[in-house]
Amino acid sequence: MSGNVTSLFRGTAAHSPSMAALTRESGEATGAGPVDFCIPCNPYFPTPAMFEELAGRLRDIITYYPSGADTITAELCGLLQLPPQCVAMGNGSTELITWIDHLLVRESLAVPVPTFGRWTDQPMETGKRVDMFPLQESNGFALDLARYAEFIRVRGTRVAVVCNPNNPDGGFLHKQALVEFMDAMADRDLIVIDESFLEFADAEAEPSVVQEAMLRPNVVVLRSLGKNFGLHGIRFGYLVANPALAGRVRAMLPKWNLNSFAEHVVFMLRDHGPEYAQSLHQVRRDRLEMAGRLSSLPGLTVYPSQGNFLFVRLPVGAEGTVVRDRMLTEHRVLVRECGNKIGSSSRFLRLVVRPQADVRRLVSGLEQVLYGSGRGAAVPEPATGTGYSSGTAAVDRLMSETNGAGLRGLAAPAAGAGTPGLVAAPAVGTGVPLPAAVPAHPAAAALGPMAAPTAPRQVPQPAPVPQPVPYPGPVPVPHPAPAPQQPMPAPAPFPAPAPAPAAAAARYPAPTGPTPPGVPARGGLTAAQVRGTNGLESVPATGRPGPPNWPNPAGMGRTG
Repeated sequence: MSGNVTSLFRGTAAHSPSMAALTRESGEATGAGPVDFCIPCNPYFPTPAMFEELAGRLRDIITYYPSGADTITAELCGLLQLPPQCVAMGNGSTELITWIDHLLVRESLAVPVPTFGRWTDQPMETGKRVDMFPLQESNGFALDLARYAEFIRVRGTRVAVVCNPNNPDGGFLHKQALVEFMDAMADRDLIVIDESFLEFADAEAEPSVVQEAMLRPNVVVLRSLGKNFGLHGIRFGYLVANPALAGRVRAMLPKWNLNSFAEHVVFMLRDHGPEYAQSLHQVRRDRLEMAGRLSSLPGLTVYPSQGNFLFVRLPVGAEGTVVRDRMLTEHRVLVRECGNKIGSSSRFLRLVVRPQADVRRLVSGLEQVLYGSGRGAAVPEPATGTGYSSGTAAVDRLMSETNGAGLRGLAAPAAGAGTPGLVAAPAVGTGVPLPAAVPAHPAAAALGPMAAPTAPRQVPQPAPVPQPVPYPGPVPVPHPAPAPQQPMPAPAPFPAPAPAPAAAAARYPAPTGPTPPGVPARGGLTAAQVRGTNGLESVPATGRPGPPNWPNPAGMGRTG
């Protein structure tokens, strides 16, 4: 592959170049592109037979208008046993994120970082305040929901986002912990749970909170179809919420916002439930195998993941843009370097789970690039390094508005505007993950059930390594032996809220406790109200019973 292909990365912001752009620049034939460890889609679905069926219908698909979005949504709801009034389908999850921002985010949004870039960039582009809660590398990038809730209350943020699993690290949160978080945030304008990668998780049998979201007045669950169905090019996804919230978004969407490819795929799914379930099972098996192979590379840290990708830290001295470019030009392997993700740096790669033959090629290429003949860690060459590890739109904006001072420059005036107690974070773009903001307000200890930490993620603990300094020869870095990934333990229950001073309680309303089963959340709806039935059974959207090989969305894909 031609070396000038790497120039495409210099002009990108929050994402890698498209496969079409890489193929055009390389001059290779269509379909002859690199092995893709960058775009996180399912490599086993659709099946070859399904692709042949789509190819046979290609003329009709691209010639004629699709059905309206209501028709396609009704079919999807019949498949997933969801009330259609609680669902809005979009032209990819990014379209839905855009409408959520425009319609439901008034002034501020909190999001843990690193995460999917549109959750930081989209609200900043429309002038909202984005409160970024840094995930700590020292804790394996695990999200502590208690500290996150505390951060939200101290900052006064009105909307909160949680990605489960998180992109790029694959961090997972158990359902009960999320339900308690949602109830504790009942006084916020909106809580968004982004479950775009949840189909690949196996740490819990029924991990989705879609059923709980429909009963609450301020919760939206976002779900992707392109990622788990292996069809990023077909832009489709959906959100689930109570009828009022879902209806606000649905009313703004164009009648034909879904294309004919999306329609044909949705109507094919009813007959391919077993193949889909098997594809998810194979991805989970491949994830374990791939994690083990990568863990065998000296100095490479692999973080536990419940997504269809693995987050890895390169050995000391290795620079992500150099590794990315050499893997592409020398081995025709495309990897995702994460230096342009807020809260990450160029020492990290996100690698998509792929079949074992492709993983062997990836590991072989990494061995040559990282260690070479002398097995010495790769180091940046002169005039390269992070020179073109472009920042996201949010980073570029921060740097331009603060003359390079990053978040510190923005935090100072913010602190003077009534947000005391937050310790300013260091500048973005330094290549170092942001440390957590530390609340100093005395009321922080009296924030109710969310004041206790969740169970920590199990993360590998590599031996301490020296800071990168010039050295004359290879430096062996000890690394723990790979161990099979175990299901994560359920988080410990939150303790009862501690008594709070009256003044503090007035400023920071005590969160409500978990909602008992069968009881609607405060201001929410009953299941019968959501479904428009007697509450004893759901009515398929199309009037047909859902196929037995497609379980409900709370455990979608769990069969097989």
